[in-house]
Amino acid sequence: MNAASSPIPSAQRTARSDGEDTRARLLLAALRLFSERGYAQTSVRAIAEAAGTNVAAIAYHFGDKARLYSATFYELFGSASTLIPTFADPSLDLDQALGCYFAGFLEPLKHDDLATQSVRLHVRELLEPTHVWHELIDRECRAPHMALIQVLQRHMRVRTVDDDLHRLAFSIAGLVMQLWTQRDALQAIAPQLTHPGQTDLWADRLTGYALAMVNGEMARRQAARAPRRASRTTAPKAPQ
Repeated sequence: MNAASSPIPSAQRTARSDGEDTRARLLLAALRLFSERGYAQTSVRAIAEAAGTNVAAIAYHFGDKARLYSATFYELFGSASTLIPTFADPSLDLDQALGCYFAGFLEPLKHDDLATQSVRLHVRELLEPTHVWHELIDRECRAPHMALIQVLQRHMRVRTVDDDLHRLAFSIAGLVMQLWTQRDALQAIAPQLTHPGQTDLWADRLTGYALAMVNGEMARRQAARAPRRASRTTAPKAPQ
């Protein structure tokens, strides 16, 4: 989900070589069919026909079905891991870091139909794990989570990563996942909020909400430390 690696819908593609165009059409066709049918029920022939090419083109551009399937997760929207250097930049303050975090993860939502297909693809992979599952966990979940942990630890001046810091990071990431996975519910309840033009405003608002979460956790930690400090400074009573 890299902001610098945006998908290229057919209506927006500029002139390019036949090879590049074929690769793009195969990726878009594969995303649609894999998200609708799943990996096992989608044939390379069906993908080739949907892309207006032949099976040999899949072998030429991707090698085989398994590699094409992997490519649908990373080439259209990029990898979440590629966002890490941007939002984890030590020169950013927390507001800026979180702003980059949400802007990067929400940018694909500007491409509404493809984002919906991508969500379906990820849900299918969750329910019917394939060869890409462990790689997805490492690249798309663990790596950005640990990078966010480091950002929070640095700005909150927490010496040791504890369970509550993990809870905070998962909660912040949950704000992104809510928009990604609850598209149908949002469309039914507040359709005006699902328009691609709302994406930047969502990123701005979620940054504010996340900052409030961080401030709340910092206040909780301070309150938890206060009784311990008080008990250490209270002089023992003299025996009666």
